[in-house]
Amino acid sequence: MRFFPIHPAVSLPIACLALMLIAAPAPLHGQAAAKPDATPATPAATPAAAQTEKHPPHEFDTPLIEKLKHTRPIDAEATLPTHYDLLRGAYGPYRANNDLLYYHLDIRVDPDKQWVSGKNTIRFRMLKDGTRIQLDLFDSLKIDKILQGETELKYTRDDGAVFIDFPETLHAGQIVTIEFYYSGHPEETGRFGGMTFKKDPAGRVWINTACEETGASMWWPDKDQWKDEVESMDISVAVPNGLMDVSNGKFIAKTDLGDGYTRWDWHVSYGINNYDVSLNIGDYVHFGEELAEPSGAKLAMDYYVLPEDLDKAKAQFSQAKGMIEAYQHYFGEYPFIKDGYKLVQAPYSGMEHQSAVTYGNLFKNGYLGRDWTGVGINTRFDFIIIHESGHEWFGNSITAQDMSDMWIHEGWTTYLETLYVEYRWGRDDALKYTGGLKQKVINLRPIIAERGVNAEPTEDQYFKGALMINTLRSVVDNDAKWWALLHDFYQHFKYQNIMTEDVVAWWNLHTGLNLTPIFNQYLRHANIPRLELLFGEKPGMLMYKWDADEDAFAMPVKVGTPGKWETIHPTTKWQEMQTPLSKDNFQVATDLYYIDVNKQ
Repeated sequence: MRFFPIHPAVSLPIACLALMLIAAPAPLHGQAAAKPDATPATPAATPAAAQTEKHPPHEFDTPLIEKLKHTRPIDAEATLPTHYDLLRGAYGPYRANNDLLYYHLDIRVDPDKQWVSGKNTIRFRMLKDGTRIQLDLFDSLKIDKILQGETELKYTRDDGAVFIDFPETLHAGQIVTIEFYYSGHPEETGRFGGMTFKKDPAGRVWINTACEETGASMWWPDKDQWKDEVESMDISVAVPNGLMDVSNGKFIAKTDLGDGYTRWDWHVSYGINNYDVSLNIGDYVHFGEELAEPSGAKLAMDYYVLPEDLDKAKAQFSQAKGMIEAYQHYFGEYPFIKDGYKLVQAPYSGMEHQSAVTYGNLFKNGYLGRDWTGVGINTRFDFIIIHESGHEWFGNSITAQDMSDMWIHEGWTTYLETLYVEYRWGRDDALKYTGGLKQKVINLRPIIAERGVNAEPTEDQYFKGALMINTLRSVVDNDAKWWALLHDFYQHFKYQNIMTEDVVAWWNLHTGLNLTPIFNQYLRHANIPRLELLFGEKPGMLMYKWDADEDAFAMPVKVGTPGKWETIHPTTKWQEMQTPLSKDNFQVATDLYYIDVNKQ
């Protein structure tokens, strides 16, 4: 995910009644009307059996798309969640009663009418007996019908949630398949537009998706949360002849449908989170290469760019192989080898769409040609290729169960940038690059946001998260052990959806240390730990302790002089030591730890 500007906000208390709201949804709106200029000549009618009663006007009647234009601040105090946030964020009873198995998204995209139509075939296994499940679709899109075999199912809509009712009880263990037909104009929302109908610089059709912020249900129906992923997926996108669709997974076939449209079919062989599902429609040209994996398998690396950018792309994308090799070195082979790796040109900076990373970094090093960390290292490499591709390991392979814990995606992937620098140019440059992240940290509120309410963490999840992991390396203080821990941590959680508690428990177990207070201090509090140093009560004596929010905070730290560091073990209680160094000469290895130091 890309980075956001900072917005001011008013501090409000948060009180979440999400499960109650989901368990007993309010009577719902009818279908949202499409834009007049986007409506096809003969739109499909919503079946009478599926329509819902209108309710009297109330506070939730504002169209969902309008609500989402007001960006929730991510660095000031968190705002009170909306009704939509409660429905979207909670893993309520009608989500928790089933387990996703498979999607087949089969749609047609009309660039002239800016219209999407088709269906998503959804297969799931019931975990509990029940007659209702929750899926999601923005109310700007129309539900044409929902079928279970030949049976048309009734449904209720509420602020993006779709509650589907079955005529007979579905029993635990039962595998169910439904077909969810929909159509409409996906309205642009979010920083990158969600789904946009644009023109490329030459005036040709260029349609792209990027919906991590707003959710995949802004352009297709799905179980729009992070905890449950399908085990595999097929994506079929029909577009006018002469255009290409590039989506996730392995390319299967293109088929001329005989009506002026060609269908492009892709197969995803792995679990995939909803916001990673992507379509990219344009006049693309393709080139590619292969990379040998450590196992001996061949990784297909494919690149899709606009024709006029082909030569620039061939030069710039040559960095991709070295990036894959660097991350393989630390974590093992590329996680989606059956699907391959793709870079796809897009009209925004970039996004980590699984096996189809989108790229818009102007074919320049740095971030949009700028030195991202300001220390003279970022201009050696293409920031978007290195960062967004790093999400294949953290974010796509290992995924947070809830948006509140998105540091698992962003903190770890930002740390991967430092590992790439170290792999290419050595430890000193990696520490210099890491130090450049400190200027980006705001420290206004904790990284971990409130759970179950669709709350996005502060931007500190990127930079403070990476600095915390670099600090953890210094706590371990044994690089051979650290590299083994990194590799094993990733391999243990590969293809899983996890939470912060899972991360902390694993590191505690495998280091034999109680790291919980350290993780808590950096993730669950706004302030970073401050090392208090008190000189001069008597000659040669130094008093020291940590000032931290966590009472049990105890973290070793290197002090003294470079090349002659001494490790001390401060707690939140005063301790003393002897030192021949004066206050001015006594140093702390702040490049190895993300801490404040107060000398008195």
